Amino acid sequence: MSSDRALAGYLEEAASWDADRAAQAGRAAAVAWRVAAAGWLCAIASTVAIVLLMPLKKVEPYLVRVDDTTGVVDVVPVYQGHASLGEAVTRYFLTRYITVCERFDRAMAPSDYEECGAFNSPRLNQALYVRWNRANPRSPLNVHRDGSTAAVRIESVSFLAHASGRPDLAQVRFARIDRSGEGASGRVTHWIASVAYRYGKPPQDPRTRGWNPLGFEVLTLEIEPEVLGATREHAAR
Repeated sequence: MSSDRALAGYLEEAASWDADRAAQAGRAAAVAWRVAAAGWLCAIASTVAIVLLMPLKKVEPYLVRVDDTTGVVDVVPVYQGHASLGEAVTRYFLTRYITVCERFDRAMAPSDYEECGAFNSPRLNQALYVRWNRANPRSPLNVHRDGSTAAVRIESVSFLAHASGRPDLAQVRFARIDRSGEGASGRVTHWIASVAYRYGKPPQDPRTRGWNPLGFEVLTLEIEPEVLGATREHAAR
């Protein structure tokens, strides 16, 4: 009789142990499912965040400029073609344009030719090609074949206005310093450039946009000696 009670107690204890093991397994499975669900929610949230942030990731070219006098470095803001531009920005482009288009150093000539063309209207680029063509006796490539150079010093930039009031005309006074060779004293002449310009759509070519990120375009250019009686070296363009 006692053996039957002992067996019954053992069986009851074994059943209780099995029930505890089953309950523990159930709790572990529930925790595992919660962890898996949290992992999936994190993965989905991360994917949604990346998709939402993708439109914000884009490459924007920019132009870094250095002031030749002070050495101050700044970044020219990207222009989209519809914001108003300050006079200081236009003054910078006019100064840069006259400098690179009117100077000559054989080492910088190819780059200056391309940069000058980046600001020109199509008509002025045709005139630039004719001017630099080696078949032209007055081409800078022929005039400076002896190793002479020409430097430019901007003296002032003045803004004018059409009768309609549009401020898209400017006069740039500059000095041209011609040197016959390295170390030679320079011959200084003074000139006035009359420039008609506008801002159009920024160029799409990365190299051209590096020079001209704001779509600054020179429509007409006339350069004359500032002092009456001086030799006229530039034809109206």
